[in-house]
Amino acid sequence: MKFGAMDHLDLSNGLSQADHYEDRLKLGEMFDRAGFHCFHVTEHHFTPLGGCSSPSVFLSALAQRVKQMRVGTLVYAVPAHHPIKLLEEICMLDQMSRGRLDIGFGRGSVPEELAYLGVDTKAAREIYEEGVAIIEQGLRDGRVDYEGKHFTYRDVPLHLKPYQQPMPPIWYGVHSTESAHSAARARFHLVVNADTRVCVKYIAQYREELAATGYDGPEPFTGLARTLVVADTDEKAREIAHRAYLVFQSNFTWMHRRFGRVPQHWGIDLKFDDLVPSGRCIAGSPETVARELEEQHRLTGANYAVLRFSFGDMSFDEMSRSIELFSTKVMPALARVPELA
Repeated sequence: MKFGAMDHLDLSNGLSQADHYEDRLKLGEMFDRAGFHCFHVTEHHFTPLGGCSSPSVFLSALAQRVKQMRVGTLVYAVPAHHPIKLLEEICMLDQMSRGRLDIGFGRGSVPEELAYLGVDTKAAREIYEEGVAIIEQGLRDGRVDYEGKHFTYRDVPLHLKPYQQPMPPIWYGVHSTESAHSAARARFHLVVNADTRVCVKYIAQYREELAATGYDGPEPFTGLARTLVVADTDEKAREIAHRAYLVFQSNFTWMHRRFGRVPQHWGIDLKFDDLVPSGRCIAGSPETVARELEEQHRLTGANYAVLRFSFGDMSFDEMSRSIELFSTKVMPALARVPELA
């Protein structure tokens, strides 16, 4: 089992923005030293959750600070970008990191963010699908020749190439049976942010579709996305998690409140403690966290955990202590379990 970190870089810790980014880069160095597989960032705009509104900028800095760990997106909001411009950025990042880039694509989860950028939100899915097709073609073929409803390009030459051939690994956030099957057919890595029982279903369907479509390559990553706090005691971890998640929740729903809209994301209206039974949120001592992660991975068969250690108003000391305890006590404990080693 491997571990990755996920971060929204939300702007809520009271630091100057320059210091905020420096702290996150330091955390990236901690993950690198601990042997994490990848540092994944999100993309949001016009909200306190939008600290990483340009993932390529942050990842280009992070790639120069870490030595082994991969860097990536979960996800680029494709409709927010010109597809060929994003394609060129991906090539640059892959070259600058010497092949340590992973990429994930999405259509953008908050319509108002796209609307501020002049995107027709009713067409966001179509724009996303065409954009991803263009990016994949350009990475694979070194040129773009595409005709669609929203984009048409004729024999566009590309001198920027990806370091990884034919392209960097692509991740897909699965939220339905259909998306599990789509991810399998596209040979994308999978990540699920859902109730553990739902994760069992989607991961099984993904693997069944891989087999049904004749896949015989290396096992793709099947990941669980979880929000996590590790502290010296269960009580301390829950105290930090409860406080910081309320701030994260407020950040996530900031745009929804501005427009008087009800969030469509299941669970975003719940407190951290309310999400613990579903497995989506974990807080506790190293022993508690190791026990919970072991159980979730046994149930789901997942081989990867994408963990959000940094959220809301957590201080650098709280985040770094959580990472330290995870890397020195939780990871070794899980490595002693034969099925998870």
